[in-house]
Amino acid sequence: GTFDDCQDIVKASFANQEFRDRVKLGAVNSINWCRVLAQTTYYFWSYFRVTDAEKDVKEVNFSVPTGNFGDILAGYYSKRMGLPVGDLIVATNENDILHRFFTQGEYHREDIQATISPSMDICVSSNFERYLFHLAGDDSTTLANWMSAFESTGKLTISGKMLDKARADFKSARADTDATLKIIKRYNSDHEYMLCPHSAVGVDAVHQLNTADSATVCLATAHFAKFGDACSMAVDPLPTLPKQLSKLWKMQIRSSNCPNDASVVQAFMEKRIEERIAKHAARDEKKKVLKNVVLVSAAVGALAMAVSALRRR
Repeated sequence: GTFDDCQDIVKASFANQEFRDRVKLGAVNSINWCRVLAQTTYYFWSYFRVTDAEKDVKEVNFSVPTGNFGDILAGYYSKRMGLPVGDLIVATNENDILHRFFTQGEYHREDIQATISPSMDICVSSNFERYLFHLAGDDSTTLANWMSAFESTGKLTISGKMLDKARADFKSARADTDATLKIIKRYNSDHEYMLCPHSAVGVDAVHQLNTADSATVCLATAHFAKFGDACSMAVDPLPTLPKQLSKLWKMQIRSSNCPNDASVVQAFMEKRIEERIAKHAARDEKKKVLKNVVLVSAAVGALAMAVSALRRR
């Protein structure tokens, strides 16, 4: 399945109250509002670093490689909180539903294309619904109608003043695989900096929109080594990896495949939880036995010392 399939299973699992409470389900991705809140710190920290170095800069632009609309949503909230943010640039790869929305007003579902920036291979951005709430004037009824129509038709379309407002909130650009590889090669050649495929999408976006200057920050997403196969399509050989990362290639990879079915995934989770509980119980019992052995050994040792002392008398 795709990222969207996985996310649907996560949402279905949270919607299943009995299962959610039984396994104490939690989320650490941007479905969790706390994740978005934590990401606002990127924008404040970056703003102060830029304005410390560039005294004439009053507003800072941010380009964000975007799939699930979480990180850039944090930028939107930072701006609403009063941070002097200029442009917020939504940078997408070939899976460009967000770019199509901000340029044409069309949030229309399409099949996902596999790209060299897989973390952005998303068609339905879960955090985008949060932005749409504000675009609708914080009207939950309008939002519910929009999302109901989208679920049934795969399409949400805006125009006129509503589209103008969305365009005022965000700019956008699309970088396909060819453009991504070219910008990776260019930055390695001109600046001796290796971009990962996701970060490269964000960098290419600022060049498309002519905002590649000292007042613009491109949020990076990962070390290039995480996507070595993709990066080597642009730069070969790749720069030497840090020792800490090079060790990873020798470590065991652990993964489990599950069918694209929420009930099967939930059953798998419960089985793993039961196995872990049993393992911890066995380990605790082993520790208890070991502790008793140590105590008995200590007691025997103390007794032996006492007997030896009595004999010497």
